Amino acid sequence: MFVIIGYLIALGCVFGGFIIHGGNIAVVLAALPIEMLVIGGGALGAFVVNNQPKVLKATGKAIPAALKGSKYTKARYLALMALLYDILQKARKDGLMAIEKDVESPAESPIFSTYPEIAGDHHVVEFITDYLRMMVSGNLNAYEIEALMDSEIDTHHHEALAPSQAMARLAGGLPAFGIVAAVLGVINTMSSVGQSPAIMGAMIGSALVGTFLGILLAYAIVEPLGGLMEQKAEETSKELMSIKATLLASMQGYNPATAVEFGRKVLFSTERPTFTELEEHIKGSRT
Repeated sequence: MFVIIGYLIALGCVFGGFIIHGGNIAVVLAALPIEMLVIGGGALGAFVVNNQPKVLKATGKAIPAALKGSKYTKARYLALMALLYDILQKARKDGLMAIEKDVESPAESPIFSTYPEIAGDHHVVEFITDYLRMMVSGNLNAYEIEALMDSEIDTHHHEALAPSQAMARLAGGLPAFGIVAAVLGVINTMSSVGQSPAIMGAMIGSALVGTFLGILLAYAIVEPLGGLMEQKAEETSKELMSIKATLLASMQGYNPATAVEFGRKVLFSTERPTFTELEEHIKGSRT
């Protein structure tokens, strides 16, 4: 919703100011289809050349996700912390082998099924169960597991940023395609020398629309969207870092309540539940 509102404000102020200043919006609208074909088509082709198929696919998924609200809310983090507490508490009470079935078959685990929002996120479940499996095996110490976690989070973060980086490169090229469209318009105008001043003026105005559209698309549409996609990628990595902090604290001997406190502190302050909220949520989930 906020993305649409932002776009409406940006475009409304730009075109509204042009009209209020006495501009003829009909000139812009008349040139719009051809200029968009040149700028949009050229930019789209360059975008395909500039990115691997996996990045194109990821960008196609990231754009609709960026238009939606963030799923990383306080409620989600409360559920995540409660899930980690429950599984660590079970391991502490009954031994690490007691969580083996939960780790191997999370879809059938009573603990995971209690928190469907987390259980439905395949990547998060896989991250949790992979490292719990290593903890159960007992073959790796906390420092070795931490190094593996860091490598995986770094890889995940790099992949998650690829769509926003692709959008940033696209935004950087759009003004140049606007200039291309304008130059083509000037060439077309020069080939029509001899027409009346009114016709020549309209043709020059149409040519300049290309430069205008290239800059507008770059800095009012594409670049802001890329920035939003980058922020959402940061949220994804922050959740994994919270899981990492919790599991490592458990491996170092802290009880489950303290371990989830380590994970809570990693979260962004705007969505981070308070100590009391987390404690009450954990108690409530067990009753």
